[in-house]
Amino acid sequence: MTDERAGRTAGTEQATVLVVDDTPTKLYILSSWLRRSGHRVVEAAGGLEALARVREVHPDLVVLDVRLPDLSGYEVCEQIKADPATSAIPVVQISGAAITAADRARGLDRGADAYLAEPVEPDEFAATIEATLRYYRARQRAERMARRLAALTEVTLAMNAAGTFDELVASAVEGTCRILGRHAGVLVLPPDGRVRRFTAMPPDGTAVPRAAAPGVLTELSARTTGNAVGTEILTFSPAFWAELLPDTLVENEILSVLSRTKPGRPPVVLGVEAVPPLDQDECNLLRQLGQALALTVDNLRAYAEEHAIALTLQRSLLPARIPEVAGLDISWRYQPAVDNVEVGGDFYEVVQLGERVLVGIGDVQGHSLLAATVMAELRHALRASLLGPAVDLGASMALLNDVLRRYHPGMTATVCLVLIDPATGETQIANAGHIPPLLTDGRGGARYHGLGNLLLGVAEETYRVDRLSVPPGGSVLLFTDGLIEDRDTLLDESLETARQVAEAVTEDLEPFCDRLITRFGAREDDVALVIFRRTADGPDGS
Repeated sequence: MTDERAGRTAGTEQATVLVVDDTPTKLYILSSWLRRSGHRVVEAAGGLEALARVREVHPDLVVLDVRLPDLSGYEVCEQIKADPATSAIPVVQISGAAITAADRARGLDRGADAYLAEPVEPDEFAATIEATLRYYRARQRAERMARRLAALTEVTLAMNAAGTFDELVASAVEGTCRILGRHAGVLVLPPDGRVRRFTAMPPDGTAVPRAAAPGVLTELSARTTGNAVGTEILTFSPAFWAELLPDTLVENEILSVLSRTKPGRPPVVLGVEAVPPLDQDECNLLRQLGQALALTVDNLRAYAEEHAIALTLQRSLLPARIPEVAGLDISWRYQPAVDNVEVGGDFYEVVQLGERVLVGIGDVQGHSLLAATVMAELRHALRASLLGPAVDLGASMALLNDVLRRYHPGMTATVCLVLIDPATGETQIANAGHIPPLLTDGRGGARYHGLGNLLLGVAEETYRVDRLSVPPGGSVLLFTDGLIEDRDTLLDESLETARQVAEAVTEDLEPFCDRLITRFGAREDDVALVIFRRTADGPDGS
């Protein structure tokens, strides 16, 4: 071997190379060539020592003599490749004795990435080392990008699954910190006007909420991108950042993505410490994270705005107030589904008719503007049917059935009407396919009234009116199926749970309604309920 041209590859990207040879002269020459090429060299004289150095140093490449005093180079290579932690490290085997084609084939078959037979020219050695490192670095970069892209997908999915802005911002900053391994921070302004600021630091990367002035994003926009739409990557000095956020813990420059999807809206800001400098792949990932965050913020903003509009519309279609009636305590609840942005068809009604009171509840099929419209029509038709001097629940129910069948064929609804005279307790019930009213006697007894007639909108029907008496202290509970329907629970079990809760309706009705709602938890459907109790003394003192 000679080393007269060993320095020609100097200046290439430095790598850590482990050289394993039990011959001091050969070990010295190979190490010298590598050092002159700009690499850092670690040495070992035997197979066991080499394996220990691989685990300790985790080199970028191993130059391995085939003939070693303890383990053969073949065995050392096999053990390196068998360990998942070191299997990607390239191994160049070299030998002055095992130089036949069969020897080279054996070395390559047992895991070597290249095989050199001595005597080796410096140029050939340097070129082999650089080619092997080139492949290794390309593979490292591809694997690193694959891991980062997989992590980017996970973070994007987590952001899209977030139900609140706090969850969204926390998942974004934690994902950025984890992917790039840097101190990260996020600034977002949701529709509620309260800036969300979270930071995360490696190694744990847990999101930590931080305070921020309401106008920080407006000021940041004014001093940087203005009202421009799009995504910009900007570098800020620690002094600039500390001026905006005086409690900042960052001491180095900050590389930030400012992303705005629509004019007039504040940008979202996602930043990381810029020391050490980010490479091009890392900058692209940061840009993609910022853009994904901006789009997800917009989606959640739109959802929140639509939900607020839907809820406002829904409540505008329900009674503005419940009349105060002597002899009756009345309480009610309307709770929209937790994950539903559309308006639904649940409704309730309380109307005073002279000395008597009509309480109604119903549910139009579906969740849509059409369902809400049909619900409003049925409420108005019900009120119109009560304008005459005589109240006939059967006739009112038949009118609602005709309205639904004539003007909205294919739509169905359930309705239950209860007419009570608080003074006497005399009560009439007409039920069109709705959950039967739950009757309590005020002494710990509770039972469901019998089933009613066919639901509205299916066929012509004569609606039966049942008559009963509500005793002093007794109550009547009406609710829609959204309160009790669960995918994993039989309907009969849920009905029995509601009955057991109603047995203890001895407290004020307001806390009872809260207790009933809490018992069933968050709902996948809208919930409407009305409960009224006949006071111990009627309006005439009876």
